[in-house]
Amino acid sequence: MNQPPRITSAGPGDLDAAVAHHRRCSSQTLWSRYHRAMPDARSYLPLLLGRPGSVHLAAWDDSARIVALGHLMPDRSTAEAALLVEDSWQNRGLGTRLLRALGSHAVGGGWKTVYGLVLPGDERIDAVLRHAPGPVHRHDEGGVIRVWTRTRDLEALHPVPVRRGSAGTNWPSEPSPVLPRKT
Repeated sequence: MNQPPRITSAGPGDLDAAVAHHRRCSSQTLWSRYHRAMPDARSYLPLLLGRPGSVHLAAWDDSARIVALGHLMPDRSTAEAALLVEDSWQNRGLGTRLLRALGSHAVGGGWKTVYGLVLPGDERIDAVLRHAPGPVHRHDEGGVIRVWTRTRDLEALHPVPVRRGSAGTNWPSEPSPVLPRKT
């Protein structure tokens, strides 16, 4: 029986797995995440995964492949959240799990707001945002929508406890534990 993906912290040491994950994503999925055509993932992921002060989470399947990545990147008193879920893992609640885990990190990190940049009409991210624990605000910035929430509205999420083992049986309705990064 397949277990739900386990979520761990990620970093520069996970570069090869992150590149492989990006290469398994369709061009539409990558466009939805980056809003432009991207060069080879190996050219930009080292900077992303090594960005100081950022939080990076990876969802690993049973075969030790990254199937989703989440990033929380500081931007003054705010933090940008970004998700990339592999096509074959979409519509299973994995983006919601990652966003909840990132929200818990945002609460603990002291940022006032968390935002994301999404394309108009992106139904997949709209589905993820419907599960947000607080109000999500939207602002059209000329072709890209900035969605944001106050971190205090996320405080309903209790900080995610660090546990070892499976993500639990109520997946995806509960926030998942974030496990220490594999070494």
